[in-house]
Amino acid sequence: MNMRHRIIIILLIAFLPMAADGMEKDSLLVMFWNLENLFDSRADSVSDDEFSAEGKRHWSGGKFQAKCNAISKAIFWIADEKGRMPDVIGVAEVENRYVLWRLVNSTLLRKYEYKIVHFDSPDPRGIDVGLLYLPSRLKLLRSMPLRVGGEEFWTRDILLAEFEIFKDTIAMLVNHHPSKYGGAASSPRRIAAMRVLVEAADSLKGAGIKSIIAMGDFNDTPENPAFRLLDGILINLAVPLAEKGEGTIRFNGKWDLIDMFMVSENFGDAQMEILHIPFLLARDNAHSGEKPLRTFSGPRYLGGVSDHCPIILNIHLSRD
Repeated sequence: MNMRHRIIIILLIAFLPMAADGMEKDSLLVMFWNLENLFDSRADSVSDDEFSAEGKRHWSGGKFQAKCNAISKAIFWIADEKGRMPDVIGVAEVENRYVLWRLVNSTLLRKYEYKIVHFDSPDPRGIDVGLLYLPSRLKLLRSMPLRVGGEEFWTRDILLAEFEIFKDTIAMLVNHHPSKYGGAASSPRRIAAMRVLVEAADSLKGAGIKSIIAMGDFNDTPENPAFRLLDGILINLAVPLAEKGEGTIRFNGKWDLIDMFMVSENFGDAQMEILHIPFLLARDNAHSGEKPLRTFSGPRYLGGVSDHCPIILNIHLSRD
């Protein structure tokens, strides 16, 4: 981060609390972002062959900190655009709780004292989902990992976190469904993850929790038949955006929408937004337009954050 950007962010930190006084307080700003291999540089995990100082990518403490700083800078950019910091940030492709601790404690985010919800999953790549939240806005009631897979395969858990706000309970489910690596043979794995999500949302409704937000990287676009499993349970807010050709990742010059918010019926009028943050984009030299700037292109270090664009959701709440 250069000095100019640092000065801008410091000014934002000073200004945002004043802006918050005038904002509509009966709302919740939720963000999700696949952080594409947010690994630490310590030699202590299955990722060490790649993401360590001695690994193939020569992943150093300096590069890790630079990525944390860039993520922080992006969150402050969102705060500048929306007039407030996100209340909740769901993330995917994080190595462990430590990288989230570093993100919220070694960057300018530390002023806001985000709390962490994270569980280690049995994913063979060593990546998990996680969630950050502002305790000044929400009270965590309980959290737990929901296992996906079994002896035939293991993948990331779905993270369930229940919060209290305005004496109401809101359940949040953070997802990162299995990738398409392996082609058509991988589809049953994503269907299995979708079934876990459906069962969780159905159980929450059965327990009297009416406010549910599911977020994540689903590794499928909204027209995939697997999403029909959610019919009558959750509303997929990504559908209108996908119909317009919008997306969160870019492949062969085409945007695809695989990062989504799904909500319970009482939030059905909420709108999801895909964020194209200028300093997170690079020119697509093989095609026209721009694409997200990745941390690596193959073995070559680019210094970006992710091949995914972040998404946000602003939900209006009732105090009744």
